This record gives sequence, structure tokens and C-alpha cells, in this order.
Amino acid sequence: MSVWPAWEVRDHHTATTWCNVRLAFDDGAQVDVLAVLCEGAVSIEDVRARPPLSLDDLAVLSDWIEGPLQEAYGVAIEPAGAAVGDDAPEKRHARPTWPRGVEGRRAVAEVYLTAQEAGHDAVLAVMCATGRSRRGALRLIAAARDAGFLTPRHARR
Repeated sequence: MSVWPAWEVRDHHTATTWCNVRLAFDDGAQVDVLAVLCEGAVSIEDVRARPPLSLDDLAVLSDWIEGPLQEAYGVAIEPAGAAVGDDAPEKRHARPTWPRGVEGRRAVAEVYLTAQEAGHDAVLAVMCATGRSRRGALRLIAAARDAGFLTPRHARR
């Protein structure tokens, strides 16, 4: 975790500070946040994450950045609902855990076929299940096809 100032604006007795916060996780995921500190309140201006954050992770993002901002700027921030440190970023993953190898390919095929039978977008279903981008989901689907869990896309001549 790292915090560094972006810029600061002073107006008589108050100061508004924009700062960058970078969270790096053990699984290679990374979240960059542009936060605004003004009179003890924190607002989030921009969030960039690789892979994209789920709604659950986005909901606890403020808890993740609370501690580093308190340490860097000495701002007393009241937690909204949970105690500080309950959901430390080292314990959470931006991407759901997904089995690797043959088990992962089989699971991708099951999600794909289930969505296809229900008449839903199968690629979107794999994206939601794995937490991957569209391109990543297409790679997983191709690997499941190559492993023989899905039918070939085109007949070979």
C-alpha cells in the first residue's frame, strides 16, 4: 500500500488535498484511487483496478484506504459501519478465486453451457464467474474448447 499527494488547494482556514492511493494484492491485482481529503472527510474521485472490482469489493474500498490515509495525513476518519481494519486488503482479493488447470477449464465449460442453455450471454457469464475481462474470459473459453470440454467453434476440414 502506498499513498502520495497529488495536489493541495488552500482557502483561508481549510485545505483540500487530493492524493493517490495504490493497493497491491498478493494475486497481482492492483487498485489505484484518487481520494480527496477536506475537513476530515474523504471522497473518492477516481478508481482504476486491474482486474475490475466486484460490487462487494467496491463497497469496502473506503475501508481499505482509511488506514493508509490516516497514517499519511493524520486525519481522523469515522468508519461507516465497520471497525477499522476488519477487511484488510491482504485478506481480500479483487478477483474471485478460480481453480486452475483441468478443474478450471471444466468449471468454465459448465458456466458457459449453463448460460447458453438459459439463453444468456455465455461470455458475460464466464466474466462474472471468474472476475476476468472479456478478453481473459475468451481465453479461458478457448482453453476449455482446446481441452475438449466445449464443442469446436468451426468444423475443421
